[in-house]
Amino acid sequence: MKRILSQALLFVWLIVSSVAAQAQSDAFGSVSSALRNASSRELSQYFGATVEISIDGDRQSYSATQAEFVMKDFFSKTSPANFEIVHQGASPGGIPYAVGKYKSKAGSYRVFVKMKSTNGALRIDNMEFTKE
Repeated sequence: MKRILSQALLFVWLIVSSVAAQAQSDAFGSVSSALRNASSRELSQYFGATVEISIDGDRQSYSATQAEFVMKDFFSKTSPANFEIVHQGASPGGIPYAVGKYKSKAGSYRVFVKMKSTNGALRIDNMEFTKE
């Protein structure tokens, strides 16, 4: 009986882990696409109520609407030639993050995106663009 219960719990845990990993992967895939296409509107769909954005060390918190305009301005000044996620993971506390490379004619940026779960959906909490 204990063995069956243990196997059932393991099975449920694997399913829950798989679903969570898939949701995280889907969210970062959409964010990656928005960055690659320089679409501030598409990117803003994944913003939380407030978003902390850092561009070359200038860090500020914005409402989702303000953050969309900040990203629109960034994209107009540094339109992307390419964007790719190079690493994706989660903190020990389960906070998902991704690290990527944003390449433009003006130079390359290391991008760090941290998301958090809000009402069951992953939302961008923090974005950092650091020129390389």
